[in-house]
Amino acid sequence: MTINETLQIFRDNDNFMILTHIRPDGDTIGSASALCYALRKIGKTAYLYDNPQFEDSYPWIAEPYIAPADFEPKYTVSVDLADEGLFPEGFKGSVDLCIDHHGSNTLYAKNTIVWPEKSSCGEVVMEIVKELCGGLDSTIADLLYVAVSTDTGCFVYGNTTGDTFKAAAELCYAGASNTYLNKILFRTSSKARLALEGLIFASLRYYHDGKTVIAIVTREMLEKAGATEKDCQDIASLPGRVEGAFSSAVIKEVDENHCKISLRTNGFVNANEVCGKFGGGGHKMASGCSMSKNCFEAADILVEAIGQELE
Repeated sequence: MTINETLQIFRDNDNFMILTHIRPDGDTIGSASALCYALRKIGKTAYLYDNPQFEDSYPWIAEPYIAPADFEPKYTVSVDLADEGLFPEGFKGSVDLCIDHHGSNTLYAKNTIVWPEKSSCGEVVMEIVKELCGGLDSTIADLLYVAVSTDTGCFVYGNTTGDTFKAAAELCYAGASNTYLNKILFRTSSKARLALEGLIFASLRYYHDGKTVIAIVTREMLEKAGATEKDCQDIASLPGRVEGAFSSAVIKEVDENHCKISLRTNGFVNANEVCGKFGGGGHKMASGCSMSKNCFEAADILVEAIGQELE
């Protein structure tokens, strides 16, 4: 879809329910909240679906936009959801419009606008709401700054482009509180988070002559650190700090026979292709998947798949 076709959908419809993905991050929450605010600004009724995992991920952002229990939507929009495996329960097959930036998007919605060249869904939503509202205000700018900055790791990940910096500058000119947001998003950690990072760094596993670095995060480690899911935001980036790493992964234990994997690479390894072998996906340099294995079995399988990419 074109941006004009997307705008027409918003002008022609009302009573919007906006979906964020499971294990919500700053991009899905910030982008969805910005879209919700923009729709309300032009007189539409719009809410975010009450994702039960908001409490673990920036609850202060989503709170003003959460739908009441009795809200009856007429039009459903997903934001930053590449496939139906990321849906909250009850919405599969019912999405009217998908707004996304993942090249791996499965085109599950009735209408889809996907810009894979963008760093984040925040960049896509930014172009939509600028046209929808005739510009940006400070509230939209703050919400979209959260989206863009978190998905680029405060503008250091490989998905950061010149256009990303232009977008960030435009958000700052529109009133985004970048200094304040950078402090709370990137330079503030709980004691439990710092303890967890120590355990992660102490247990890194190295493969392929140090080109692959794996961190296994068990439930026991979380308990030892006193950490919760809220303290696990962006742990996927930690093992990639090791000098000489081409690829890095965090394998997080769900239970003794199930784990979730976040893979990051420098581009020499295609993370999307590796995770795609296990039913996951995302981007070339950042993807995820799940395995019905214990963490250590999953590590062996993942390392073998990465090794095939390195050959």
